[in-house]
Amino acid sequence: MYSILRKEFNAFLSSPVAYVVIGVFLVATGLFVWVFPDSSVLDYGYADLQTLFNIAPWIFLFLIPAITMRTFAEEKKAGTIELLLTRPLTDGQIIGGKYLACLLLALLALVPTLLYYYSVYQLGNPEGNIDSAATVGSYLGLGLLAAVFAAIGIFASAITRDQIIAFLVAVVGCFLVYTGFDSLASVFEGSTAYYISQLGIAAHYRDLSKGLIDSRDLLYFLSMIVAMLWATRLALRSRNW
Repeated sequence: MYSILRKEFNAFLSSPVAYVVIGVFLVATGLFVWVFPDSSVLDYGYADLQTLFNIAPWIFLFLIPAITMRTFAEEKKAGTIELLLTRPLTDGQIIGGKYLACLLLALLALVPTLLYYYSVYQLGNPEGNIDSAATVGSYLGLGLLAAVFAAIGIFASAITRDQIIAFLVAVVGCFLVYTGFDSLASVFEGSTAYYISQLGIAAHYRDLSKGLIDSRDLLYFLSMIVAMLWATRLALRSRNW
C-alpha cells in the first residue's frame, strides 16, 4: 500500500494538479477570510475563523473530486488497470494507497491555513482572544469531511472509465451527503427532522466546529469512510462477475 501511496502522491507533485488544488484552495479561502467585506475577519470584529470553516467544505466539494477523478478512471481508460490488479497487491492495498494519496494532498492544502489562526490569534484583543478548542474541533471536522469526500471520489472513479463523469458523480455525491439530508430534514419537524439531519455530514461537522469532540460524530465519519471504501472494493471486484 505504501508503494501505491508514494507512486500516486509523487504523480500529483510532478503534475500541476497539486499546486493548482492548493493554490485555488488558499486563494478562495483567503479572499473570504480577509478580503470580501461580508465575510472578512477584519470587518467582522470577532477573533474567530468561522468564515474559513464555513466556506472550506464548499471548496473541497469541488476540489477533492478533481483530485480523485483520475485514480481508477484513468487506469481503466489507459488499459493499465488490469496490469495494476495483477501485481502482488490486494484490492484493499490498491484502494488504500490511492485513497491516502488523495487525502494527503487535500490535508496538505489545509496546512498553510494555520497562518490564518496565528494571525487571528495575534490580532485578538487581548492577544490570544480566540476559541482554540473550537478551532481544533473545526480543523478535525474539516479533515474528517475531506476524508469522506475523498472516499466518495475514489468510489466514483472506480465505477467509470471517464474522468469527467467520475468528477460529476463525486460532486453530486458529496453535495447530497453534505447538505442533502439537511434540506430533507427541513421538510419535517421535531425528532424526525433531527434524525434525518443526523444522516448527513453537516450536522456532525457543526458539532465538531463547536469544539465538542463526540465519539458519535467520529464514529459517523469513520463509518462513512469505511462504507465508501468497501463500495469501491465491490466495484473493483465486479470485474470478475
